[in-house]
Amino acid sequence: MLSTRVVAPLITALLLSGCVVGPDHTPPEISLPGKFGEAGAASNGDVSQVAWWTAFNDSRLNGYIQTGLGQNLDVLQALERINAAQANVIVAGAGGLPALDLGASASRSGSEDIGGPLSPSSSGPQTTASGDLTASWFLDLFGLYRRSKESALASLDAAYASADVARLTLLSQVASAYIDVRYYQERLAIARQNLDSRRETLNLTKLQLEAGAASRLDVVQSEGLVNSTIAEIPGLETQFRRATHRIATLLGLPASSLVAELQKGARQPVARFNARAGIPADLIRNRPDIRAAERQLASAVAEIGVAEAQLYPSITLGGSITPSYTRISAGESGVLGWSFGPQLSLPIFDGGRLRGNVKIAESSARESYLAWKQTVLDAVEEVENALAAVARDRRTVEAYQATVKSYQEALQLATASYRDGASSLLDVLDAQREVSTAQASLAQAVQQVAQDYVTLNVAIGGGYAFGKTDAKVASVVVKK
Repeated sequence: MLSTRVVAPLITALLLSGCVVGPDHTPPEISLPGKFGEAGAASNGDVSQVAWWTAFNDSRLNGYIQTGLGQNLDVLQALERINAAQANVIVAGAGGLPALDLGASASRSGSEDIGGPLSPSSSGPQTTASGDLTASWFLDLFGLYRRSKESALASLDAAYASADVARLTLLSQVASAYIDVRYYQERLAIARQNLDSRRETLNLTKLQLEAGAASRLDVVQSEGLVNSTIAEIPGLETQFRRATHRIATLLGLPASSLVAELQKGARQPVARFNARAGIPADLIRNRPDIRAAERQLASAVAEIGVAEAQLYPSITLGGSITPSYTRISAGESGVLGWSFGPQLSLPIFDGGRLRGNVKIAESSARESYLAWKQTVLDAVEEVENALAAVARDRRTVEAYQATVKSYQEALQLATASYRDGASSLLDVLDAQREVSTAQASLAQAVQQVAQDYVTLNVAIGGGYAFGKTDAKVASVVVKK
């Protein structure tokens, strides 16, 4: 065994000359246009704390989102994954630190002659105690554990970003479900209003029948329209309850908890100001899924260094102290054993396993880069689609508003004409159908514009850090 005088300078030299193998992570690059196709060229800056849902001017929606951010189960699970990732950072770096183990044992034994020709002679009781103190230190000369910790830290950043993704998803789901609730309530109100109108028409037709100015066919047709309206209501009520159940679940509540509260009704949500899309480069800062993908890439790059470090020799310093004490009737004795020395491990032939691990890690890093790039391009597409929808669906609302107004006037004229006997019941029934269809289409168009507003704000990464102060931002390079 080499003496301490020889080993200590050698170890010191190795530590000073130690290096970290494997590539260093550099910010990924991607070429993006200077502006979106249907937006300006002004940057949004950081929109992660912008409470965009307040544009609907609905206090109930604001309260639901605030509650959801605090107690949504998906968000809470994501926060627990952060705790696990933090612990994994400690685990990843622990192998490069000195380790110390302490063990101890004690026993008491003896024998007694109980008689018989073959019985051994008695011996007095014997007490034995021993201990074991073992120390070891893996010299991380090539950065095996430093790269492992680097990978774990990047994964921790990814966990933070994934929690932000969960928050952003919550905002989208709660707002969308709330918009659906108010949409189905509007449809129910329209259906009930139309039912009243059609029942009035049915009563008028029956009076006309009694006066000889209408036929039994007119009555039957009017009854059919009343019954078809009645048949429409249960399905709308079911959809309303499903949307309320969805909100309750998102808030971590039993499904039926909010039904009575939401049955009180309110207008359909309409955003009171326009959303700004910013520029594509803003998405790199604001979209947490892009940051998560970039941090996953950093973790994968660090894993290449972990795999490469295993190709090189490893040195472990080890030592132990083992005291032992024995006491018998004749006396007592003690022994103190110790040992110290380095252990060298050099991989020579492993059938290509270690080289294969390096190639696997390199391939995983390339895949992570492609996944990051795909995430960026998907985000740009989502914003472009949302911008296109917002601009066009608003025109649809305006057209349906004019359509409803025209058909309502046509219904009034047809009803008055029918009362005077100048037109048939069929004209009235057709006008009622047209009004009903136009009103339902208008409600759906208003719902779609509200959903477009939600989609756009979620696509630009807005609002997920509302109330937070620890948002993490990863650096990337954007080519224009």
